[in-house]
Amino acid sequence: MFIMKTKTVTKFLKNVCLFSLVLVSFQSIGQEEEKKWFDNFSVNGSVDGYFRYNFGAQNDNSTAPATSFANESGFALGMANVILGYEGEKVGFVADLVYGPRGEDAVFLSTGSSQIVNQLYAYWNVTETFKLTFGNFNTYLGYEVISPTGNFNYSTSYMFSYGPFSHTGLKADFAINDKWSAMVAVMNPTDYTENNPFDTYIFGAQVGYSADNGTAFLNFRYGNEGEPGEVGPTFQVDLTTGWDLSEKFYLGVNATYLTTEDQGDADAAGFYGVALYPQFKATEKFSIGLRGEYFAEFENGVGALVTDADGDGSVVAATLTGSYDIGNLTLKPELRLDSASEDTFADNDNPVEFNKSLSSFVLGAIYKF
Repeated sequence: MFIMKTKTVTKFLKNVCLFSLVLVSFQSIGQEEEKKWFDNFSVNGSVDGYFRYNFGAQNDNSTAPATSFANESGFALGMANVILGYEGEKVGFVADLVYGPRGEDAVFLSTGSSQIVNQLYAYWNVTETFKLTFGNFNTYLGYEVISPTGNFNYSTSYMFSYGPFSHTGLKADFAINDKWSAMVAVMNPTDYTENNPFDTYIFGAQVGYSADNGTAFLNFRYGNEGEPGEVGPTFQVDLTTGWDLSEKFYLGVNATYLTTEDQGDADAAGFYGVALYPQFKATEKFSIGLRGEYFAEFENGVGALVTDADGDGSVVAATLTGSYDIGNLTLKPELRLDSASEDTFADNDNPVEFNKSLSSFVLGAIYKF
């Protein structure tokens, strides 16, 4: 009788232990699934603003370098940027929303509710080496980007400002091996992100190389940017590269050439340029960097510069920027000198007269979350 009772108790304890293990396993699986579910989502973004002042020139909105975003006088707003993302094992999406003057400039061809959409795309990792992306994505050309968190300098270059901002279409990325990559794309005319009003398309391509201390990308785009009969095909080739020369020194380089054929007898028009981005990390919190850019347009190019009688013009722009981190806040004091080949910038004493150079100061404040 005692033996039977002992067997019964033992069997009962075994069943309890087995049930407890199963329950704990289900709870662990549920917790892992719940954790994995939330980990796949991300929310990040930034808020920025700036102060701008010209030396020896009019301090109004009409006197500023002909580049994007940091062109307002006095204290001015940048944008609020919220990026929602989901990254699954095979599929995911990005919804990048912007609001404010910088965001408005970035999506300047958008209308209606799309005026707050900077990027909106879904992707499919078909294999470990092949990825498809469909929707609206920021351009793959150039060194600089729309978000101020992605640039060392607060103001932007001429090459960035007159290159494409965003595309809508389908692109395919290929990982050839650990170092080499490639991309091909078919897209709407540049910056027509909501739809295609022209029934013409742009083709893009990229070859990339990545190493432990840097990357290099050779980018292309080709196609008709407007209605057939009004403009000819546009071709752009762009080199973007950056390398860590040491633990403290970094050097970035961007070079680009763009030409648009004329449908008549006129010569092709376009622009070209090169920029160097040396940077020095003085401490964990403070870095200093220089952007030295040469930009020129021919046959009246894209209207970025005042040109001579032949439609040619150029500018040299030197921008010295400091970057100081205070937690998630980054302050960027910046001195910039633009020197053009033609009289471009309004004189301080006589606004109807123009000078070839403009010096200015910008203090940017960027909070990243």
